[in-house]
Amino acid sequence: MGEKGKEILIAAGFVALSSLVFLAVVLSGIAVWNYNRENQEPEQAASGTPKYEYTVVDSGTVGDSDIAQSTGNVENADEVDSRDAASTDVIARSGKTGGKISIEPQILLQQSGVTITAQEYVTDSFWGDGIRILTENQSGHNITVGCTALIVNDYMITDLFAVNVADGKKDQSVIYFLSSELKAAGIERIGKIEIYFHIYDSDSWDDLYNSGCITIQTSDYDNMDSTPDDMGQELYNANGIRIVGKEVDEDSFWGMAVLLYIENNSGRNIVVSCDDLSVNDYMMTPLFVSTVYNGKKAIDDITIFSSELEENGITYLERVEFTLQIRDNDTYEMISDTAPIQISTQ
Repeated sequence: MGEKGKEILIAAGFVALSSLVFLAVVLSGIAVWNYNRENQEPEQAASGTPKYEYTVVDSGTVGDSDIAQSTGNVENADEVDSRDAASTDVIARSGKTGGKISIEPQILLQQSGVTITAQEYVTDSFWGDGIRILTENQSGHNITVGCTALIVNDYMITDLFAVNVADGKKDQSVIYFLSSELKAAGIERIGKIEIYFHIYDSDSWDDLYNSGCITIQTSDYDNMDSTPDDMGQELYNANGIRIVGKEVDEDSFWGMAVLLYIENNSGRNIVVSCDDLSVNDYMMTPLFVSTVYNGKKAIDDITIFSSELEENGITYLERVEFTLQIRDNDTYEMISDTAPIQISTQ
């Protein structure tokens, strides 16, 4: 490789590393904000009563006619690439310790010299609940381990986990579950945790391994919260995918947010995004991409930046309009592009 190629590779490495650091800072900031909000507003947090409610004025026609016909094979959520053909799903059984949530120490993954072990269930007053993970690296590579997906009680949840482990070394870290998302989904008793691990070379950024679904059952498995939190106005229901508008939150981390419930029984992993968003007839830039695996659910929100609201003198959401795009997460094939959805707040 020439000097120019080395410079490009080094620059790419710095960009990728900077992205990881930025993501960690943002997630830490959100965790701090959630912690402060829950402690400063205990009564509002306990009641769960939204300041705004909304109803759909005109969602247009959404149905089978909006669904693009698939011509290719749809991969199952549990399938992995050819390098992972020998991998199998792992179920770690729970241990019971006097009512406190716990798990049995369990090897979750052994692949190409990398061993990942779930050691214990932890609860931190600031970060929330999580699983302590021991990663041992004898792969011959410096590696980075993260989660492609984290699912708690069948809800997609944002994880706070990414570790670098040098060859021949070990790392002990915690996969934390974002507490605000657990709360939004109505999850208090965690019984089932599903993890998809992603391992790549820290130096070359080459993928080394993508695991299948690894399932951990906790001591609260038989009592876990499993009732769908799907109350609200149905915005879309077709081809095994259901989207419900729940509330408008004026005090979200970035500004204001439209909270959605998404349920996916389509037979494929999907990604839902938003376009053509306007507030009180002013165009806005939405922040919303939600990945929902087949058979799973998500509580996610369309974020409206406070800076854009301020620039347009908007202090109260009277009318919100947007479209939703639903795509296959693996092929990026368009499944549905909805008609404009109009919402009026009360």
